[in-house]
Amino acid sequence: MAATAAQQAHGMMFRTKMAPETGMLFPMSPPREAGFWMENTLIPLDLVFIGADRKVRNIAAEAVPHSRATLSSIGPVAAVLELKGGEAARIGLKPGDKVDW
Repeated sequence: MAATAAQQAHGMMFRTKMAPETGMLFPMSPPREAGFWMENTLIPLDLVFIGADRKVRNIAAEAVPHSRATLSSIGPVAAVLELKGGEAARIGLKPGDKVDW
């Protein structure tokens, strides 16, 4: 859980590995448009953008390490879940699915 502003700013940067079936949740209160980049991230990630209704709005799959391209939510979100790259596809996660935490 990346609950504080400092934790959210650091996120998954500089990590060299991530176990399957794990992730990092970024709660957004109040819900808002969200954008992430991968500049200091060393491993591919799936970014799952979750609406206030706890349903997946969109997924930025296999985000490229070191990229400065902005990966954005489609509309306001209440949370963003970062998973190991490919994990969303592996578990069949798709827009409209419900995510609880």
